[in-house]
Amino acid sequence: MNQARSVIAVLACMAPGLAAAAELDASRMSPLWGLPFAGILLSIALLPLVAPSFWHHHFGKVAAAWALAFLVPFAAVYGPGLAGTSLVHVLLAEYVPFVILLTALFTVAGGIYIRGNLHGTPALNTAILAIGAVLASIMGTTGASMLLIRPLIRANDNRTHTAHVVVFFIFIVSNAGGSLTPLGDPPLFLGFLKGVDFFWTLRHIFPETLFLVGTLLAIFYALDWWFYHHKEETLPVDPTPDTRAIGFDGARNFWLLGAIVGLVLLSGSWKSAIVFDIAGTPVGLPGLVRDVGLIAVTLISLKVTPGSVHADNQFSWGPMLEVAKLFAGIFLTIIPVIAMLRAGVNGPFGAVIAAVTRPDGTPDPAMYFWASGLLSSFLDNAPTYLVFFNTAGGDPKVLMTTMATTLAAISAGSVFMGANSYIGNAPNLMVKAIAEDRGVKMPSFFGYMLWSFGILVPLFIVMTFIWFR
Repeated sequence: MNQARSVIAVLACMAPGLAAAAELDASRMSPLWGLPFAGILLSIALLPLVAPSFWHHHFGKVAAAWALAFLVPFAAVYGPGLAGTSLVHVLLAEYVPFVILLTALFTVAGGIYIRGNLHGTPALNTAILAIGAVLASIMGTTGASMLLIRPLIRANDNRTHTAHVVVFFIFIVSNAGGSLTPLGDPPLFLGFLKGVDFFWTLRHIFPETLFLVGTLLAIFYALDWWFYHHKEETLPVDPTPDTRAIGFDGARNFWLLGAIVGLVLLSGSWKSAIVFDIAGTPVGLPGLVRDVGLIAVTLISLKVTPGSVHADNQFSWGPMLEVAKLFAGIFLTIIPVIAMLRAGVNGPFGAVIAAVTRPDGTPDPAMYFWASGLLSSFLDNAPTYLVFFNTAGGDPKVLMTTMATTLAAISAGSVFMGANSYIGNAPNLMVKAIAEDRGVKMPSFFGYMLWSFGILVPLFIVMTFIWFR
């Protein structure tokens, strides 16, 4: 998710260091330039529901088609030089760092297998969710979800009601828990690459996270206790026999998780004057070292992890490939959208800017919270964060200080409300697929939203009045 100097307002909106020296006036662009971005997001939302077989086999082609639907007309209107420079910038400054980090977390987490069979009592389930919430900000919502969902399902495979366990797992581990560091969720890593301090979210939205996670854990415990004490809730025979001691296979990957954290911290704290200019995009030495280091960590994990661990975890590259292909299209098609938003109230999307701006011209944190959150619920929270980060000015120094409440609202909305639907965050669908593969009857798309809107939205309303007024 993303961080030259000689391009245009399109690129200036994605990296504040860019000089708006080009001849593109984003305020005069047609909103039609946003159609490819809307198209790819609607494809992600609808095609898995209405044409699942087609989507499963051709999602990469769909993403590429929408990317070309933007790049080809853009090159024709503004010139192939500008289109090429924009492409290079997005790949090097935004997309590649994002995918490298996700791949490292996905690989390392997939190399750790929690063996043995726990027994899913309300207290144990709540404890696993709480542990997952902490781990999500350390190893990412993707990493924590992939590490814990399988042992959690095994622990509850002797119970009649298990769907609610997975639903709350998505709420807490796959989303809310990842709100405290850039490692936690893709939107925050985007902010980190843009210049937001590594520990800024920990300092500024810890109370909101503690309230949301704590309340969800309390609600879950009460609900799970009610199910657990239901007649005939547990099966006479546990499908998973207690044949192996509780422990970790592939535990050396925990050291590699530490290496990931260290590399990300290093890239944020190390200042270097060494910058490589690649087709107008500056690539700093700290970021380059981080990315090369993350690639090395990924390769080491694959080398040192026994094949039996990957087999036990049912590890495959399918989920990661899907995310990589879809985000390539998203990051390209979002270029004109961000440019038009950065044009302000006089630009094509002036109504959006006005909606999150008070009459006196100051930002409205409550509206930023809900606007970024609702879009994150149904689109994708990483580019949504990017849009509103830039809508609020895009200057990390200002956003972290005088506009701290606004940045906190954007961060919280993008991360927390990714739990509102299955498509709000990548781990949501991964967890759903794993649960269904293990025999859990998960709610439908709209059935899940009954859970999320009934439980999460009231909590978000309370949070608005406490923190974002």
